[in-house]
Order: sequence, then C-alpha cells, then structure tokens
Amino acid sequence: MNRRAFLAGLAGGLLAAPLAAEAQQVGKIPRIGVLSGNHPDNDGCLELLRSGFSDLGYSEGRTYSLEIRWAEGRGDFSRLAPDLVKTKPDLIVTFTGGATEAAKQATSTIPIVMAVGAYPVEEGLIASLARPGGNVTGVAAFSPGLMAKCQQLLQEAVPGASRVAAFRVPVRSNDPMVAEAEKAAVQLGLRLHMIDVQRPEDLSAAFQTAVRSGAQAVMSIQASFFWLNRFRMAELALKHRLPSLSCEVNSAEAGTLLFYGPSIREGCRRAATYVDKVLQGAKPADLPVEQPTKFELVINLKTAKALALTIPQSLLQRADQVIE
Repeated sequence: MNRRAFLAGLAGGLLAAPLAAEAQQVGKIPRIGVLSGNHPDNDGCLELLRSGFSDLGYSEGRTYSLEIRWAEGRGDFSRLAPDLVKTKPDLIVTFTGGATEAAKQATSTIPIVMAVGAYPVEEGLIASLARPGGNVTGVAAFSPGLMAKCQQLLQEAVPGASRVAAFRVPVRSNDPMVAEAEKAAVQLGLRLHMIDVQRPEDLSAAFQTAVRSGAQAVMSIQASFFWLNRFRMAELALKHRLPSLSCEVNSAEAGTLLFYGPSIREGCRRAATYVDKVLQGAKPADLPVEQPTKFELVINLKTAKALALTIPQSLLQRADQVIE
C-alpha cells in the first residue's frame, strides 16, 4: 500500500481497522525523531505534540512511533542530532532553536519541523518565513521585538529600575536574541549586564554576579535550560530580592515575578499538523513558517508581595493571568 495514501487517510480521520491492520502487517509506520532539551517524562511540549497527533487521528505505536533524544536541559545537541539522524527517521521534530540548528547541520535531506523556533531566518535555518526553501519548516515561537517588550515590562513592574542582569546560555557565538536584547536596552535607557550560565551549579554564582553588578532586576534569554531550572531561578531571585522575568512557560507558576512570551503550547501542538502535511508528501521548502499571534503575560503577586513590590494596576489589568 502506498504510504502517502495511507497517511492521507489517517489525517482525514479515516482510521479504519483494515488500514491499521494492513499497516501493521507491512510493519512500516512513520518514525518521528524528536530533539528536546528535557527528559521525556518532564516534557510539556512532547505531551502537547502527542496530543496534536491524537487530534489528527494518529495512534502512537500503531500509526507512528517516536525516537526521542534529549539534552538534559543543557542545550547541547551537537552529538544528539547526528545520533538521531543515524536512526533514519522519516522526519525530525525539534523543541528548541539549538536543536533545530544541530539537526540542520546533521542532515539536509530529512525534513525538520520546528515546534519552538526562535529566529530561523536570522540564524540561517530558512530562506524566508513564506518560503523556507530547505528541509526546515514549522513554528517560529519567538518574534522580533520580544526582548524589547520584556524589558519594557520590567521597567513598568519595577519603576526606576535602570540596571538589569540577563542570564544566557552561550550555545552560539551570534545569538539573535542576545543582540536584540542589547539593542533594546540601549533604546530603553537600560544598562544590561549579560551573565553566562551553562550548568545548574552555575546559577548561584550567576545571581551573586548580578547582585555585585548592581542589578535591580533579572531576566533570562530563552533557552530550555532556564525552563528546566525555573524553580531554582525563582528561588534565587527571591533570595537575592531581585524582581525577575522569564520567557519560559510556567515560570511564573514556579515563582518568577513575570512571564511574558508567545503561547508555546500552541506551537508544540501545531507541530503535529506540520508533521502530518510532510508525511502526506508536502515539502518543508514550500510550507510557510508560522509566527506567534498570541502572547501571554502572567504576574505572580505572591512573589511581588514577598519582594514588597507593588505592581501597577495598569500592568495587572493587561495580564492574562494573575497568581495570588
């Protein structure tokens, strides 16, 4: 049976028993590689991807299988991506910008679907959002202007703050988000101090460096490392009496003062739709990359009270969620 026709039937909801039985007899179901920064048992994006497949009528183990590699929150995919490519998956789904970059370097032929892209054009992963032109497509979860908006929110939440420490994971020499953050800081009249962290044990020293630099608030440049360590980040920020902002989903629930960013959940789920299209025969080069349309602001008032910080009412009214 032609696999493309078979999968087209799946996407249309025609999961009839004879088709499933025939696929199992042939023993050929799509093998989907996954590159993530987090352990599969603690990976919200993976859970949403599976949910997206389920919505399209796929059944794991029967109509598709997953081959998962994860970087333990360190953001280093230089060995994981080639290892995954050697297993010859039908396509690869990536959950971080670093994972997409590593996958692109490892293969120019296997289709790659970004669930959480950063700046794919600026990073040279695609030719353009409208026509990617290579083997990469998917969802660009971060858009130009995000770092500037984050710093504006910090200024609103902490009136008078002029010095901000920004934590980053140095996974590439030219990080577009770092460059954007530094440019935005100049425009907003902020003094931004970049502090590198690579391991969880670096975090305590990083916050001490922020304090010594005179930081009045802290933020993090998006990386799966900060999501994995969001509870520790929130704990250290509170310990050092520093208002904090993160672009990592669930960070405010973990105790960070502010979360602002696109709806990562939607990107993780939408990746399943891209996978479905590719398995039906669409080429990544011709599938436009989506940009985020919904951004969320979450404010943790418990953290604000612990810091003796009064959040302006104008900011509270714009929040999508307020944790009390």
